[in-house]
Amino acid sequence: LSQKKMRFGELQRAVGGITQQMLSKQLKEMAKDNLIKRKVYEVIPPKVEYSLTAFGKLGIPVLTELCNWASKK
Repeated sequence: LSQKKMRFGELQRAVGGITQQMLSKQLKEMAKDNLIKRKVYEVIPPKVEYSLTAFGKLGIPVLTELCNWASKK
């Protein structure tokens, strides 16, 4: 989500190894915490996009450094 808006299926493929139920739960929690925004388009079939909020974008540098640190074994 740091690069672009994504739909549910795109997120599931990007994360890998996560069930639909778990991803749905995590997305709801992240939306509740104002980390991501969920935009629903009134079309058939339904279309939903997820994107980072301004608050969520603040975490990118921290998470990047954490990933860099974790990869140094």
